[in-house]
Amino acid sequence: MGPRGSGSEGDVADAGGLPAGWVRATLGDLGVEVQPGFASGKHNRDGEGVIHLRPMNITRNGVLDTQDARYVVDNSDRRVELGDVLFNNTNSPALVGKTAWVDSAEPLAYSNHMTRLRGPEGLDGKFLAIQLHHMWATGYFKSILNNHVNQASVSRKALLDTAIVVPPLAEQHRIVIKLDEQLANIETGEVSLAHARARIVDFVTSLLAEATKQSAAVPNWETKTIGEMATVSSGATPLKGRSDYYDGGTVPWITSSLLNTPFVDRAEKFITERAVAETAVKEYPPGTLLLAMYGEGKTRGKCSELRIHATTNQACAGIQLAAEYECRKDWVKLVLEARYEENRALASGGVQPNLSLGLVKSIQVPLPPLTRQKELLDQVAQRRADAGKMFGVIESVEIQAAELRNTLLRAAFTGALVPQDPDDEPASVLLHQTRAERTAVVKRTRRKRVSRTTSPTAPQASGRPVPFGTQEALPL
Repeated sequence: MGPRGSGSEGDVADAGGLPAGWVRATLGDLGVEVQPGFASGKHNRDGEGVIHLRPMNITRNGVLDTQDARYVVDNSDRRVELGDVLFNNTNSPALVGKTAWVDSAEPLAYSNHMTRLRGPEGLDGKFLAIQLHHMWATGYFKSILNNHVNQASVSRKALLDTAIVVPPLAEQHRIVIKLDEQLANIETGEVSLAHARARIVDFVTSLLAEATKQSAAVPNWETKTIGEMATVSSGATPLKGRSDYYDGGTVPWITSSLLNTPFVDRAEKFITERAVAETAVKEYPPGTLLLAMYGEGKTRGKCSELRIHATTNQACAGIQLAAEYECRKDWVKLVLEARYEENRALASGGVQPNLSLGLVKSIQVPLPPLTRQKELLDQVAQRRADAGKMFGVIESVEIQAAELRNTLLRAAFTGALVPQDPDDEPASVLLHQTRAERTAVVKRTRRKRVSRTTSPTAPQASGRPVPFGTQEALPL
């Protein structure tokens, strides 16, 4: 489907070779009501007030999810109700446009990053929601974004200028029923794949814990702290206001966000040689182990190994093993990975708990005899390879499920999913009715304005809201 459409009758009939009885029209031409939500900085998780929906409450599959609900005390009428459509108007560029049909029996509040859509009687709300979400999944909304500093948005005008396809209402119902049935089967399979993936992760976690656990039945193990085996230091962040520390920089500068993979082979940011010479930044050689002392989400506690010469910021602890312990590097890395949750729990602080160099140095590492160490490392490597193959199979099936979903939705919005019925009332009737109603409203509004202008004693306007299409388009 084209990204935009004027909604004129000729364009509607000819665009894209639509099936008989279908039209293509913009949300504005269809008379879709658009209502943004409201911001609130006083959320609670105690169930006080009403649920306040936010962007994360719409899943990537276009389903409303209130399991992680926030509540807000609010007495306004900004609510979504059963049958409404909720559109995510502001988010990161990749997520703007997620859309869900509201299936809640209770009215719900929604944030200013969300937009409530209500269509006319001839437009099935669920059909609209599924189509808009499919347009998000296939990249349409990326083409009409307004990009801001840390997020992006779709304006009210751009949203209302968005064209959709509209079959006869009876066919919309048939499509929705068929999609519900088929998508439910796909989602059941996707849930099973997610469970299988989680079981493999649990298996690997248990494997690491068991391999690195010192057993009383196995003699000759000793324990050393990281500080006893290695030099531990951290990097720094050159002064941001010094452009000569960054512009044209060629020295890799690693931040903790890159430690979520087993190896660091590249840098996303670079600094200059002057920054290295004039600041506390420290250069590390390949083979250095890096431990994230703090970072967003699950980053804190992650361990990775440098494969390039690089500097780091202060969020990374560089662990350089002494020569006599260099043979223990793979083992130390394995122990740090196995102790990930324990290491995270060592962190202190308020909003963003941190590890310190002292805490990193105090981490204890059980050391088996070198022959036993090699056996354990080999066993872990083999089991991980087996787990990797299983992950590969799961990923392949996940890709197939996504392709099947897209094929199903393409069929739905091109008339190939369910048969057409020549007895269905064509969607052009809805379009004609909507245009006639909008024209009548515009004429009444103009007459009132003329009356107020020519008659000083004319009564004031009633204050009732004018149906969308006659009001000035405002940004979301």
